[in-house]
Parts: sequence; structure tokens; C-alpha cells
Amino acid sequence: MATAVVTKIPSTTTKKSKISLPISFNKQAFLSFHFNTLTERRKKHISKFSPIISHKTTTIPLLEFGLNEAETEALLTKNPSVHTETPQSLHDISTSLQSLGITGSALSRTVARHPQILTSAEIHHFIAFVRENLLGLEPHKLERLLVSTHPSLLPSFPEKVRTLVRFGVPNEKLVQVLNNVNLGTFCLKSVEDVELVMAFLDRFGGPDLVIRRPALLNLDLESQLEPRTEYLTALAGGDEKGTEALLRKLPSVLAYTVEHYESHVEFWRSNVGLSDDKIFKMLLVYPNIFSASRERKLAPRIEFLKECGLGSDDIFKFLLKSPLFLSLSFKKNLSKKLSFLVKIGYEHRTREMAFAFGASTRTSCENMQRVIGMFFEFGFTGEDLFAMSKRHPQVLQYNYESLEEKMEYLIEEMGRDIGELLAFPAFLGYRLDDRIKKRYELKKETRGKDMSLNKLLSVSSKHFYSKKLKNSREIKKK
Repeated sequence: MATAVVTKIPSTTTKKSKISLPISFNKQAFLSFHFNTLTERRKKHISKFSPIISHKTTTIPLLEFGLNEAETEALLTKNPSVHTETPQSLHDISTSLQSLGITGSALSRTVARHPQILTSAEIHHFIAFVRENLLGLEPHKLERLLVSTHPSLLPSFPEKVRTLVRFGVPNEKLVQVLNNVNLGTFCLKSVEDVELVMAFLDRFGGPDLVIRRPALLNLDLESQLEPRTEYLTALAGGDEKGTEALLRKLPSVLAYTVEHYESHVEFWRSNVGLSDDKIFKMLLVYPNIFSASRERKLAPRIEFLKECGLGSDDIFKFLLKSPLFLSLSFKKNLSKKLSFLVKIGYEHRTREMAFAFGASTRTSCENMQRVIGMFFEFGFTGEDLFAMSKRHPQVLQYNYESLEEKMEYLIEEMGRDIGELLAFPAFLGYRLDDRIKKRYELKKETRGKDMSLNKLLSVSSKHFYSKKLKNSREIKKK
């Protein structure tokens, strides 16, 4: 076996020592292997004179990001500043991003699309803030933010988040809020912009509005929030408290433009003849009116009510009680209920049909079908149901299981005839335990089992119990 010969050159004071390496020795591999053990100053010195070393030591940790060799070569060629990052620094960035949920293909995609993530101090500080304070932010939102947002916009992000807290958003709600805003738009706003928006919303419900509708933070104060709240306040007759009540009920009302408000309000003015005061009262009951299509839903349904003989004031009262009539699907919901009503005797284009239809919007198709089937099982006819629901329209909207319990109690415990419900269907609307049983047990000894159901249940609690007390005192005197 051939032995490599090492030639030694005597050491002198005038010449530097020179080591001749074995023939099979790989100089570049040797330097790369020992590169990480050098001091920072020596690393920079060797990198300056041996680019291959810096390149190799950068390539290896970049593989942690899921980049293949070709992608890594391209990234380093286009972004030579990455060479200045130490392997440990690159490893820390990879670990941080993965701890935030940016893993696998999302990790490699993020780094490839925005290599500044590897070198920007602003981005590194942002990532550290998120790791410490906002764990739970959706990874795809973070990825989009890191890829599309200039690093110079990130340093103010922590202060904007702290502004939300100062204005009353609880720390435990921050992640929920930020997951439901456009983070890119949020970053474009200055800290002052966020403060002004929060201060403005504070007049109408403040943090509660932001928690329930985080997207309000993305709206512009002067061009969107102010004109929209001003219009709603004017519609409320200048009552800002009314606007607050509306926004607390449905903060997303502010997502619509002033033009959208105007077109809907004009529909109610011209097609139904409602005043602004009545329109606003309807909004307080059902703010989602603004989301219903005028042509597809509002116009044909208002026309239906008119054909049933309802005038402007009737329609107003009808919608206060049955606002879902305006938004429920006709094909999947209303058409089925209409057929149920026709089945038990209601006629088209009548006031009775309109009011029964309105009551039916407060229950599901399945429950309504079961209620009707249960009445048939107890021996009622379609004509009976028609008569009962005309007298008491809510009878078709009650929970069928609750109705069955009350009817069984009426027959088995009270010993009454089921037919009595024809005269007093409202019996089925009272609570079984809190009203029916309690009052029946108190009265059955003095009034007997044939007492009037109407008188037993319809009087107020104050009147019922004061009368009961009076009777007890009279009995004691005797």
C-alpha cells in the first residue's frame, strides 16, 4: 500500500511554516467541516476568501425549509445576503415558523416567495411577538401576511395589538379577532388609525362590536364608518342610541354601503308606504333585512301579503312578528309549509293564510309536519286544526314533543276531554310544570276537575296567587 509522504520544511524566523497535505486530502471538505468551530471574525474572514465554504454552510440549513438543492441554489444566487446568516440563525427561523403552524410545503413556499424572511430583523421580531403573544393565529393567514407585506410595516404590529387591548378587547379574544380580519389591511393602517377606529366604535358598543365583527377594523373611518353610522342615525330620527342598539344586535350591518342602505329604504318607502320610523323599528327587530335581495325575495313576498289583503300597517305588524318570512328559502322551507296549511283547510290569498304562514316561519318544516301528524293521531281533523290555528296561530309552531306531554297530561291527569282544546288552544302555549301543573294542583281541591281552563291559566300570576291567598284566609275564618 502506497504511503503518502509529508514533506517538512524547517521553521525559521523569516519564513512562515507551510504544511504539505496528503495527496488524497480534500481541502474544501476539511475547511467546510471545521468552519462551524471558528469564531465569528474568522468565519467572515474565511468566507471572504473562500466563497465555497459560506455557500455550503448556508445550503445545508436551508434544506430544513423543504427546499431542494436546485431551489436552494436559485434562492442563494438571487439573494446573496442570505450568506450572512449563520446556520443557527436559519435553524431558529425554521423552528419559529414551524411552531406557528407554517410547515411542509407552506414553509418552503413561504421562504421561496419571500426570502427576506431569512434576513429581515423586522420579520424576526414580528415572528417572536406572535410566538409569545398570539399562538393560534391561522397559519395560512400568517403565510399570506409574510409573503405579501413589506417588512417595514411589521414593527408597528405589536403596538396596534396593544391598542386593541387598551380599548377593551380581552387578551383571550385577540387571536379570534385577528383570525377574522385582513391582516394585510390591518398592517397598512397606522397605530393612530387603529386608535381612531376603536375610539369611534366605542360610541356604539366598542370592543363588543369588534369581537363579534372583527372585519370592522378593516374599514376606513372617514369614507366608510362615519357616513354609514350617520345614515343609520338619521334613519333613527337622530337617535344615536338607536343606532347603537342596531349595531349591537348585528354589527355586520356596517359592512353595507350607504348606497345599499338607500336602495333598501326606498323600497320600503315606495312599495309598502312605510315611514322611516317604522323602517328603523323593523331593522331593530330584524337587521338582516338589508341582506335580502329586493328583486328576488322582498318584492314577490310583499306582493304575496298584499294579495292576502294586508295593507301597509298590516304588513308592518306582520313583519315585526314574522321577519324570517323575508329571508327563508321558498323552495326548501316556505313552499312546504304552504302545502301543510292548504292541507288543513287554508285558502290562498286570504288574511288567515297570511297570519298562519307568518306563525309557521317560527318553526322548522319537520316540526310543523310532526305537530300536524300528532294532532291527527289524537283524533283531530283538518277542520279542527284549521279552527284551532285560526283562533291561536302559534299552535302549529310549538315543539311537538312538548305538545304531546301537555295533551297527555290534559287527558290522563286532569281527566279532561281532548276536544276542549278547540275552545281554548292557547292551553298548549303555557309551560307544563311552571303553570299548568302548579295551578291545577292548587285549584283542583276547591274548584274541582271541571274548572275552566281559560280562567285557570289566562289570569296573571299576581291576580291568581292573591286570589288564592284571599280564599285561604276566608276558609280559615270559617
